[in-house]
Amino acid sequence: KMVARKSKYHNEKVEYKGKTFDSKKEFEYYLFLESLEKSGVIKELRTQVPIEIQPSFTDPDGKKERAITYLADFTYIDDQGFHVVDAKGMKTEVYKLKKKLLAFRGIKIEEV
Repeated sequence: KMVARKSKYHNEKVEYKGKTFDSKKEFEYYLFLESLEKSGVIKELRTQVPIEIQPSFTDPDGKKERAITYLADFTYIDDQGFHVVDAKGMKTEVYKLKKKLLAFRGIKIEEV
């Protein structure tokens, strides 16, 4: 069953099989990837995967800083390797920065 709700970027959240997708676009791309996985083209499809950009640490003043993470919409594996995918509507400044930091570490975010 699908349930839709509005958000601050005017996209509608969609619930499907116990998973929540931030937009209809993200949900539709999940259905596409799910069909690829069922047909054996891709494997290990995961949603909402946290990827650590920087670990937590204690700064010089003794203040504990939380880890910086990026939450990937999807990850999967195919013949080409490991993929990180974002069904991006609005590219926020924070997203652009995290994308650049991950690219520095050799992790490319594929946007759909």
